[in-house]
Amino acid sequence: MIISASGMCDAGRIKHHLKYNLPRPECAVIITGFQAQGTLGRRIVDGARLVRLFGEEVPVRARVFTIGGLSAHADQGALLGWLGGFRQPPDHTWVVHGEASAAAAFAQVVGDRLGWPAAVAETGQAIVLALKPPVP
Repeated sequence: MIISASGMCDAGRIKHHLKYNLPRPECAVIITGFQAQGTLGRRIVDGARLVRLFGEEVPVRARVFTIGGLSAHADQGALLGWLGGFRQPPDHTWVVHGEASAAAAFAQVVGDRLGWPAAVAETGQAIVLALKPPVP
């Protein structure tokens, strides 16, 4: 049994483990947690029969299993609870993580429930951050 970490199978040692074990029908790969669109983990979960690793086409012959519901990230309720604890709301809230539809929905909830301006940052967008003195 090999336990390896990389949120979406896109970096680190997991790629080496996958390269050498995905082609083996006697192996099983268990992926826990959400795999974002466009990632190696998502392609494997979605049933890709061939993936590219280190410039080589690797057949997926191992059995693939998923365990949903596990995540290292807070859910919407926990994030709203954290944001709601701010003494002074930010001038603007940028959502920079998650798939486009979920990120847009979260920005909308932030605006609706907290009354703060919120938007989803575009990929590659530069955002200038500045600190304001705290309100006494």
